[in-house]
Amino acid sequence: MSELKVPKLHDDEVDIDAPLVTRLLSEQFPQWADLPVQVVPSSGTDNVTFRVGTELAARLPRTPWAQGQVEKDLTWLPRLAPQLPLAVPQPLAVGSPSEQFPFTWGVYRWLEGTPFQLDQLADPSATARELAAFIHCLQQIDTTGAPVPTDDLFSRGTPLAPRDELFRAAVEEMRDEFDTGLVLAAWEASLAVGPWSGPPRWIHGDLMPGNVLMADGRLTAVIDFATARAADPAGDLLAAWYLFSGDSRQAFRDALEIDEHAWVRARGWTLSLKMIALPYYRVRNPEAVRDSPRFIAELLADFAADQ
Repeated sequence: MSELKVPKLHDDEVDIDAPLVTRLLSEQFPQWADLPVQVVPSSGTDNVTFRVGTELAARLPRTPWAQGQVEKDLTWLPRLAPQLPLAVPQPLAVGSPSEQFPFTWGVYRWLEGTPFQLDQLADPSATARELAAFIHCLQQIDTTGAPVPTDDLFSRGTPLAPRDELFRAAVEEMRDEFDTGLVLAAWEASLAVGPWSGPPRWIHGDLMPGNVLMADGRLTAVIDFATARAADPAGDLLAAWYLFSGDSRQAFRDALEIDEHAWVRARGWTLSLKMIALPYYRVRNPEAVRDSPRFIAELLADFAADQ
């Protein structure tokens, strides 16, 4: 059993480690209490995942605002999964809050794979088309009763305009490190296309490397549906920059047959995520934004190429 304690990223996070998960299983799911428990190093920022035995995973929220995911998964993933071409999490049980741990938590079927790495793909362009097919299938699913975006400025699949003040403040703070004229021109181009005016569609909302699994050079699963909701379908185009580059990015775009406005909105969303986070995390967690300057430079190059 791993004794590693998961490091805290924010002050309001609770302490989570493998012995805690073992105690929770013993109290609430004794049928799994004797299985070995090991933290998954690539756990996300909102939840910590532990492998339980060989076939199960336990997922625990780090903070109060991250709780409630397993209940959402139990409601929606069984409806979404049969209509999607890649594996998605299968929730099996909901753990209750207790003296040991203050939030609800979940036990899931373990999904094989490692976090997405572009340079490990057998055929990057074919993989881009495969993920595009996943997104297309997701967008076709009936959204009746689906979750909708919150009022949070970082809620994916929402209009860009409410983020304008935060974005400009971040650009001003980083003015010595970027061509601010080019950054603002790219941002204003995204604002100019306006918000999505069509019907909301299902989006995953967080198609980043840690949430797209692969094995033997091919995609195996898409995980972490915390941000899944009915919203602007451009919310899933962020994968174009977070996962792909060059020919594979173009293959992704071509496969989805998206309009220019959706592409520009998605680029603006991606630019804002990187730029707004940079001043905050470069002091508090530099590793989290280590690649941001390169990432932003690539977004700006994409913008300049479209002019």
